Amino acid sequence: MSGLVQSCRSEASYHVPTPIGSLLIIIQNGLCAGTSSEVATVLENQGHRVRYSESVEDGSIIFSLSGVAFLLMDAKECLMSAEEIVLAKTEKFINIHRNSFLVLSAALHGSQEWKLMFRIQQRFLGRNLRILPVHNTVNAINLICTIAKTTSKPYIDSICYRMITAKAYVIEQSPVWKTLQKIKLSSD
Repeated sequence: MSGLVQSCRSEASYHVPTPIGSLLIIIQNGLCAGTSSEVATVLENQGHRVRYSESVEDGSIIFSLSGVAFLLMDAKECLMSAEEIVLAKTEKFINIHRNSFLVLSAALHGSQEWKLMFRIQQRFLGRNLRILPVHNTVNAINLICTIAKTTSKPYIDSICYRMITAKAYVIEQSPVWKTLQKIKLSSD
């Protein structure tokens, strides 16, 4: 059965009541099996509404309300596979999603991992891809949820309002601004 309504909660995971700041998340079916099930479990335990789909790219996590998409990749798997395969998968992903992030996971980001990130960054320079190095699943989930929340409409509006207020306060309280006003007034 394909589609967004398929569920794969294990009996070990429990349902947490949905908090006000919960997000609707679409993840690839492969993320609910094997070692990747940790991603789905953490998201569900944080109270997010998770839907599974076979139609999205392997390793994808999509936040539909904020319009951001994340591609989870393990650095060791990328280094072991052919570079063309990794680049083709990334290319397909960024062609579909306008606001995309590549989440590259490694316990330790050594010289090989940084070289891999550099090659990917060079290949997609000027495109809508940002690379996020993470160390573990919890680190990755916290980072992607923070990005998804801050790019959603209510949060963006709040951030814009705060920035406008801060700018006005700085201008109003700035001694340089006051001096410029005095100079302007005296020259009139």
